[in-house]
Amino acid sequence: MSQSSIPDPPRNPAARSGTGVPPGETPPGESSTGTGSGPYRPLSRGWGKGPLVLICLLAVVVALFFLAYAITLLM
Repeated sequence: MSQSSIPDPPRNPAARSGTGVPPGETPPGESSTGTGSGPYRPLSRGWGKGPLVLICLLAVVVALFFLAYAITLLM
């Protein structure tokens, strides 16, 4: 594989002329491109009651299991 001694030309024509990049070709500032801009809108839907009840029941069952296990270790 041979390397060329000719460097790649700049892709921006304004950069070749040495005048800089025209204002129309520059991206907007970082603060104006964020996704968090706009008014606050609260969530319209939350968790359903079914999944919350199942998670709470599972937590109670696990807690009771460890309580029973601790009691059996003490005896």
